[in-house]
Amino acid sequence: MTVTLEVSDNVGTIRLDRPPMNALDVAVQDRLRELAEEATRREDIRAVILYGGEKVFAAGADIKEMQGMDHTAMVLRSKALQDSFTAVARIPKPVVAAVTGYALGGGCELALCADYRIAAENAKLGQPEILLGLIPGAGGTQRLARLIGPSRAKDLIFTGRMVKAEEALTLGLVDRVVPAAEVYEQAHAWAAKLAKGPALALRAAKESVDAGLETDIDTGLTVERNWFAGLFATEDRERGMRSFVEEGPGKAKFL
Repeated sequence: MTVTLEVSDNVGTIRLDRPPMNALDVAVQDRLRELAEEATRREDIRAVILYGGEKVFAAGADIKEMQGMDHTAMVLRSKALQDSFTAVARIPKPVVAAVTGYALGGGCELALCADYRIAAENAKLGQPEILLGLIPGAGGTQRLARLIGPSRAKDLIFTGRMVKAEEALTLGLVDRVVPAAEVYEQAHAWAAKLAKGPALALRAAKESVDAGLETDIDTGLTVERNWFAGLFATEDRERGMRSFVEEGPGKAKFL
């Protein structure tokens, strides 16, 4: 398999495994969607890691495959491409990208689908599609601008330049930079901690933030209000508040 899903301690790792550079061909794209949907459904998965291995996250699309596609073929394929990445972005659980080596083009776009990004000191990220006479097509023009702002996003997209990990951290493109040997370990620690949290409240928080970014503030506040009130019907809310009153903050254990 070019993409696999392994689960331990309620953390699911979606692992790209298409040597040497984890190029994102059609088969990989379709498999990503399948596994994202599986991770969404499975109750034993409460947080997710996106990982490409120790050497590379994903160096982008399979250019040889794309070169053979004409306009008609890409009209038919582009929606499925975006749907694969959107399935990852809409996993209703905390998702962290563990980025080693190159995360370029589609690889960078995949990292953008995560809620949090931990990068190796040797990581390089970018959207080099302009150098092929193209633009990002798997959400890069939309998610990158929302994450780091339109002017910074345009700089990366217009020039196609790669940024090293430290600049990516300054831009807000990644959230933490660590030694390469620690990337997966730290990503797993982040995910495992959240996997012990209140699953429905985490889902509510993620959906409220994401929905709010895509609409006006009044609509976003309505989404937040509905989720906030709805959580008062959950066992996790009862457990969390009871623990706070009886034991103090931060000691609740959620099922």
